[in-house]
Amino acid sequence: MDPIRQIRSRTAVLPFTNIDTDQIIPARFLRTTTREGLGKQLFADWRYLPDGSPKPDFALNQPAAVGCQVLVAGRNLGCGSSREHAPWALLDHGFRAVISSEIADIFRNNSLKNGLVPVVVDESTADWLLKNPGVEVTIDLDSTQLRLPDGRAVQFPIEPFARYCLLNGVDELGYLVSQQPVISAYERTHA
Repeated sequence: MDPIRQIRSRTAVLPFTNIDTDQIIPARFLRTTTREGLGKQLFADWRYLPDGSPKPDFALNQPAAVGCQVLVAGRNLGCGSSREHAPWALLDHGFRAVISSEIADIFRNNSLKNGLVPVVVDESTADWLLKNPGVEVTIDLDSTQLRLPDGRAVQFPIEPFARYCLLNGVDELGYLVSQQPVISAYERTHA
């Protein structure tokens, strides 16, 4: 995982509430244990017609969504069952962060462990972002701020250890491995 300090990107917007993990990545695509290729199935039931062709009116199929690394969604993003495949699919599609006024706990934790930055903002900020798709935002992990195009800076919460891991490009296991010299020294003195 690469270290993340800032994400600057235009936003893609899905103005729906209660987007559950089965909508993010339908259960029929959960047979894989790797994330590669899951981006093609991201929101599959919303993105594709029965013949497999893209639905022309779906937000992520629009030319303006190409290259967007930040997804803005309505309240209660990632509710439903726990599945790491949901953040994997978002990451494989090219998203590096999600923004909502409410992000389900298990989805938020799975996102943090896999390098997808979940940004929870107040209702008025979320409403503004939902009504203004395609704006460029900056997510700054150093200051834990979301910067909007009008100059506003909105603080967002993030668990300190998860923030440390994102800033340093390590997962929990990578962090433990990096602590091996300290662990070994402790074991030598407390044998």
